Amino acid sequence: MRKFSNYMMVTLKGIGMGAADVIPGVSGGTIAFLTGIYETLINSIRSVDATALKLFFTLRWKEFWKHINGNFLLSLAVGILISVVSIAKVMTYLMEHHPIPLWSFFFGLIIASAVYILRDIQQWKASNLLSLLVGAGIGAAICLMTPGQTPTDLWFIFLSGAIAICAMILPGISGSFILLLMGKYEYILAAVNDLNVAVLIVFLAGAAVGIVCFSHFLSWLLKHFYTIAICVLSGFMIGSLVKIWPWQDIQASGVSFPTLPGEHIGLAVLFAAIGISIVFIIEYFAKRMENKK
Repeated sequence: MRKFSNYMMVTLKGIGMGAADVIPGVSGGTIAFLTGIYETLINSIRSVDATALKLFFTLRWKEFWKHINGNFLLSLAVGILISVVSIAKVMTYLMEHHPIPLWSFFFGLIIASAVYILRDIQQWKASNLLSLLVGAGIGAAICLMTPGQTPTDLWFIFLSGAIAICAMILPGISGSFILLLMGKYEYILAAVNDLNVAVLIVFLAGAAVGIVCFSHFLSWLLKHFYTIAICVLSGFMIGSLVKIWPWQDIQASGVSFPTLPGEHIGLAVLFAAIGISIVFIIEYFAKRMENKK
């Protein structure tokens, strides 16, 4: 059984995921990958299955809670919620008033994370390299898409929730950015601020269905094609760097393209270095904790 301190650490990781997910272009899945809880997260969500429902509706709640790894999911959810109502506001402020240091920090964080993940691959076969390139191509293509006008019907809100939540657990693909592409980012934020209960319930229902279904696929993929899956997911992270690059040329259509470095280069390098350093600091302490076990 995990100690209380372990669950507190999961909550802290949830705070990081929540802060990342609120920013279009940054993925909470990347933070989960970086902090070593990605597979646990996917498998815990996947455990919400027919067996779990049977345990729940037969009032065997203790067994149900254990089956879905409830302590882990609750700890993570608490962290994400704390972040959304507190740190996320700070992140939004930084994105508006200090974008170059913020994007530079995430750029360093993501590129170091991709390198850290890929270095564990011992044999680089052609299929692994192809998977990495395909993942990078898909990630970059999604980030360069133009936001569109879409309906506000409840069926589309449900669909938006299902698709966005899938992106949120994919490293490198931002759920917030997917909502932006689907023309529903500001709409959902307004629903949160205005407490539009109908819209929020439908959106959350879509998210719940989407994440449970998608987690089954991801879990199967990691179990049977682990190396290829890791390469594709790492590719997503690398491809997303076109969106994370601190200097962007924003078009009238709303899509942005990376440009040559402009102002605050020194500050950008500093914060990118901080992001890179954090990855290796987390890795160092993770190894120390494993050695103590």
